[in-house]
Amino acid sequence: MSNFLIEVPDIGEGIAEVEVVEWSVALGATIEEDDVLCVVMTDKATVEIPSPVDGTITWQACQAGDMIAVGADFVKLQVVGEGNYVPGHKSTGSDNNKAMTTKSTSDTCAAKEETTIAATEPTPVTVASPVKASTKAAFVKPVINSQKKSTAQINTSTYSKRSNTAAPRPEGEKPLAAPAVRQRALNAGINLNYVCGSGPAQRITHDDLDAFISGQSSAIMATTSATPMANQSIDEVKVIGLRRKIAAIMQDTMQRIPHFTYVEEIDVSELEKLRAKLNKERSESQAKLTILPFIIKALVIALKDYPQMSARFDDDDNIIYHYGAAHIGIATQTDNGLVVPVIKHAETLDLWQSANEVKQLSTAARNGKATREELSGSTITITSLGPMGGIVTTPVINSPEVAIIGINKIAKRPVWQDGGFVPRDMMNISSSFDHRVIDGWEATLFVQRIKSLLESPATLFM
Repeated sequence: MSNFLIEVPDIGEGIAEVEVVEWSVALGATIEEDDVLCVVMTDKATVEIPSPVDGTITWQACQAGDMIAVGADFVKLQVVGEGNYVPGHKSTGSDNNKAMTTKSTSDTCAAKEETTIAATEPTPVTVASPVKASTKAAFVKPVINSQKKSTAQINTSTYSKRSNTAAPRPEGEKPLAAPAVRQRALNAGINLNYVCGSGPAQRITHDDLDAFISGQSSAIMATTSATPMANQSIDEVKVIGLRRKIAAIMQDTMQRIPHFTYVEEIDVSELEKLRAKLNKERSESQAKLTILPFIIKALVIALKDYPQMSARFDDDDNIIYHYGAAHIGIATQTDNGLVVPVIKHAETLDLWQSANEVKQLSTAARNGKATREELSGSTITITSLGPMGGIVTTPVINSPEVAIIGINKIAKRPVWQDGGFVPRDMMNISSSFDHRVIDGWEATLFVQRIKSLLESPATLFM
């Protein structure tokens, strides 16, 4: 057996460091060539790092959420055959990466996992009972000196001896569990202090909760229901990955750009009739038309009259770049946070092509498959919350752009027409602008142009 060191690969485009968003394998796991080791992030793009060889994980350089330099050692494997590890080896990357090793791969309710902080340079370690890696395995934060003592005398005779039930933890010792597990337990009226965790450091999983629910004792249920306990738990959630990127961008944008928002009401009754008719006649190969392709069409036409809205402002050099092309960003909510895939050259697309682009890009973004190219280069952005779009929003500009169009929900409202009130499909658009380079008057004219196009949908095709 020998050791094999893996360095952070050069992802290109001058990237000097990456953030480890998620470990896909745990210490002690046995993996095969091309298994994913971890997911790293650069800007808003995520990249999977595969293993070049078969082996067993004996060392990891950092935790999820840490930054690590390109070229730095970040994983060591125990391999069969010749390795590449040389004692005293110094990586070409940063010297400040923290390493982690472990001596145990099993946890019980009586003993927690032993985890130690190792030196920066990886050292050989014996891994007991390695298990086959799961591509979804999570990297576990080390628990230092986790064997806490308590003087409290706890009577355990009334509690089940089953492996999924435990005596209450000493006061001040918080049960480890993910927020989703805590919420589920709260909804079910279960006190997690009585649930034994099978995960690392006695972390309680959904499986543990399932086992507790199916085999819980009546005494415990009576205790938890008759004597509700104040919830003293505090969950620490490290801001990493896409959320950290979003936080930095939003903070910088709000500090640097003086926003103003203009809201206008639009009657989309005729547009909704047209949309319903087109959807009824569409072919199977055509994506279903939402309101977005019509907004894109109206925006492309309006940008011809107001090209200053399709722009980027370099406030360091005081230069505004006006783009003849309409590269329209579509703000898309994903499980990990907000991303903005971009429809390139929207001025060249018809209604159905726009619908297909929206569907393809939003699906790729939600699945984490959108490329760096698909997530960059927008000159103006549309944001919409669909049916939950509210009446008014104040969207944040996608810096360094100078404008963003916010789409609010469509609702039936009474409108005065011909001497009486009639029900109409009404929709507000809430648009924000960079007041350094866009004046209120021109922003108003721009939005009014979009309004006129949407209220008379035939003009979209003239």
